[in-house]
Amino acid sequence: MGDQGPNATLYVSNLPDNLNKEVLKASLKAIVSAVAPPLDIVVMSTMRLRGQAWVVFTDVTSATNVLTHLQGFPFFDKPMKLQYARSESDATAKFQGRAPNKGNRKQKRDTSQGQQQLAGKPAAGAPAAATKQGGAGLEPPNKILFVQGLPPATNEQMLGMLFQQFPGFKEVRMVEARPGIAFVEFENDMQASVAMTGLQAFKITPTNAMAITYAKA
Repeated sequence: MGDQGPNATLYVSNLPDNLNKEVLKASLKAIVSAVAPPLDIVVMSTMRLRGQAWVVFTDVTSATNVLTHLQGFPFFDKPMKLQYARSESDATAKFQGRAPNKGNRKQKRDTSQGQQQLAGKPAAGAPAAATKQGGAGLEPPNKILFVQGLPPATNEQMLGMLFQQFPGFKEVRMVEARPGIAFVEFENDMQASVAMTGLQAFKITPTNAMAITYAKA
């Protein structure tokens, strides 16, 4: 598979095989979105295909950028292995308004859902919705962010991979007594503000949009 020509779908291997499907997809989405928004991510739950995934993009350029920037990235302490998939996903063809390749059998699943979730980043109006949910703007700027709306399976390592793309990231602190919330600390409030703007209303799963506010002083 390593000699496949460039296309808009990447085959990702050497992933942890002890994560459940939804956690793996959400974690991959968080990492990949830092480079280019995925159109779809396909993860199989069968034992034979564990530790593998197919990440679908809208175009070859996006796929190539992700392959270049994330090759060997330490994903849960395992270096990711990325290469072009054997064939382009039907989701890419549909997104570009072309007829899907008849020979494609991989990644036919969940493609319509993938188009609705093109970017994990907020669409127009999404930050406003997050403001209503989390009360963003009510607290003065702070280097510590308060994050709500997290899926129950979220852990510190997974959330850290999402926030560490922003300069000044220090640590994530989960609240064990209250699943679904966390505190994320940066070196100063300016850096925290940049991260909050970049990830406000980011959807870790289709039903979990993060609401980020400044923590109370």
